[in-house]
Amino acid sequence: MAARRALKAVLVDLNGTLHIEDAAVPGAQEALKRLRGTSVMVRFVTNTTKESKQDLLERLKKLEFDISEDEIFTSLTAARNLVEQKQVRPMLLVDDRALPDFKGIQTSDPNAVVIGLAPEHFHYQILNQAFRLLLDGAPLIAIHKARYYKRKDGLALGPGPFVMALEYATDTKATVVGKPEKTFFLEALRGTGCEPEEAVMIGDDCRDDVGGAQSVGMLGILVKTGKYRAADEEKINPPPYLTCESFPHAVDHILQHLL
Repeated sequence: MAARRALKAVLVDLNGTLHIEDAAVPGAQEALKRLRGTSVMVRFVTNTTKESKQDLLERLKKLEFDISEDEIFTSLTAARNLVEQKQVRPMLLVDDRALPDFKGIQTSDPNAVVIGLAPEHFHYQILNQAFRLLLDGAPLIAIHKARYYKRKDGLALGPGPFVMALEYATDTKATVVGKPEKTFFLEALRGTGCEPEEAVMIGDDCRDDVGGAQSVGMLGILVKTGKYRAADEEKINPPPYLTCESFPHAVDHILQHLL
């Protein structure tokens, strides 16, 4: 692993770390202001497939977070980039609110399957259509494979179990584009001029946020909000650089020990 360098960038997860659906994590807005008062660049990275980047930005602005669109890197963006690169026509198994991020992509007569979190579409008939496409040789692109996520009413199944069902049924392997894939974190840092050894990731998902970031050489800070469950920090090796109560506590640590 490359030697640790002076901190230049902080990547921050959104749902579960800064907010949970339409409620901000207490103190998160003020903590973000304090982080912005330093010399580090801040970027927001999310696996959310429930809404377009524009809808996500509006949600964050309503919660009084000072965030601009060009600071957000989503797994939807990464999936669109891959679809364009492969020049395929995807069957889009995503929430209808995420469709604007695929505007202009040809989807008639599909020859690929793109799957995200789409609770309204995860029923037998639609999944069977996807299954048949995959049997005919269509590639399977998973926006991410999270096991579960946090909603206001509790934990809920993520897209991972449905991706794995299609993999199992068709004996194929999905190309995953979101966290914890190394390429996702490297793409998120692209344009910042920062190397992974100059960055830290803050998130509530031990495997996808922290484990993924640490696999490319970043420091990973796990927060105990959102989907965090007791002993999550023991699920990855090496363990998180730091486990703390919430985003404001993570910012306190960065200001006191990493700058």
